[in-house]
Amino acid sequence: MGKGGGVQQLKMIPKVDKVLEWPAVRALLECHPRPLVLKALRVVLDELRAAALKGALAQDAFGEAALVTALTRELERLQAPSLRRVINGSGIVIHTNLGRSILPEPARQALNNIAFCYSNLEFDLALGERGSRYSHVESLICELTGAEAAIVVNNNAAAVLLALTALANGREAVVSRGELVEIGGSFRIPDVMRLSGVTLKEVGTTNRTHPKDYRGAVTPETALFLKVHCSNFAVVGFTAEVSAAELVALGAECGVPVLADMGSGNLVDFTGKLPCEEPTVQEFVRAGVDVITFSGDKLLGGPQAGIIVGKKSFIEPMKKHQLLRALRMDKLTLASLEATLALYRDELTALREIPTLRMLTIPYPELAERARRLMRQLRRRIPAALSLTLVEGFSQAGGGTLPLLNLPTLLIEVRREGLSPNDIETALRGFRVPVIGRISKGGFLLDPRTLLESDLADLAAALTSLA
Repeated sequence: MGKGGGVQQLKMIPKVDKVLEWPAVRALLECHPRPLVLKALRVVLDELRAAALKGALAQDAFGEAALVTALTRELERLQAPSLRRVINGSGIVIHTNLGRSILPEPARQALNNIAFCYSNLEFDLALGERGSRYSHVESLICELTGAEAAIVVNNNAAAVLLALTALANGREAVVSRGELVEIGGSFRIPDVMRLSGVTLKEVGTTNRTHPKDYRGAVTPETALFLKVHCSNFAVVGFTAEVSAAELVALGAECGVPVLADMGSGNLVDFTGKLPCEEPTVQEFVRAGVDVITFSGDKLLGGPQAGIIVGKKSFIEPMKKHQLLRALRMDKLTLASLEATLALYRDELTALREIPTLRMLTIPYPELAERARRLMRQLRRRIPAALSLTLVEGFSQAGGGTLPLLNLPTLLIEVRREGLSPNDIETALRGFRVPVIGRISKGGFLLDPRTLLESDLADLAAALTSLA
């Protein structure tokens, strides 16, 4: 249709006042705030105008039924929460973009107990006076790690910032060049050090650092030896690294305390459970590291948190530092963190009940059987136009943890005649409950490792929509 046709279509678009008088729209006004209905209506009419200018509208697009349907859909879109549940079929267990770790079931009850009523967040029930919010988890963290003292803040970046500011502001921290990491969101250790008022002193090379490098860097201005766990990458080949125990011995010799950023915060010995090595927080505590920081929502499997453990003489100044108030945790995070940590009192319970640990350590035969069962269940629920087949592949830990770990898995490949893998990915991502998978080797794939039993009905509905 030419330009004249487009102008003619523009004239056919009804005015706002007229649309508001339609019975179906008056019914919408009784159910929704008037400003919201007006906003949705203007969006719908603007879209009609844009399409009309291109001459791309069917004749019935101007009718009451079509316009009310579009208005209703726009109202639903405007009122849908921005933060939504998604189905993770990517096979990335600690998926940063999808909220990292899923909380264990006991955290649900803990949140219900605290979120909808008053609590003793900062009230000492025994003494009847003001208490500390950090006391609710400190003793449990110390019990699990063997540390003398502990404190929690809102994430590990905040933990590193607080520790550096409280212990080394205005002085120097010595760190290996091979440990100057950058993680997601352009968070860089050197930048955090500068923000904390600490002068960075690099030693060694990218691939090799020795005790003599640290020793040679010590001056009267040296406040800390800093060790950073390379969570999201690995240096292999011709390498040398100073271990935590070696750095502690060197610190004792030079009179310099050691701060270790462990990143992912592992509390479980994965020997025999995963085909890779990952140090535990307990090992660093036993090695004598003075201060250790780590995340709550990575390998720990809990909520976003930054946990600081170590010797009491170093933790106490942080508890009194003014920066702590800006970094403190809220009651919901504390409640879910306490519930998660309590599961670690028995390692078998933690491996069974904490979703992150369960997904990472599930044996391949069990995972493969789960994939076959899931595919059978889906086939009973979806149209025959969709093809589902099983293919071998790998899952990943994600979240900047265990970068070399490739976990064998059995993937479900989804095919639909006339749709490319990218078409399928786009359609499923736009479903009412978005489904996130991955495209590899020319196919759209879903990994049962990260699919939940509760996902089945919505996953089947999303796949059905493709047909």
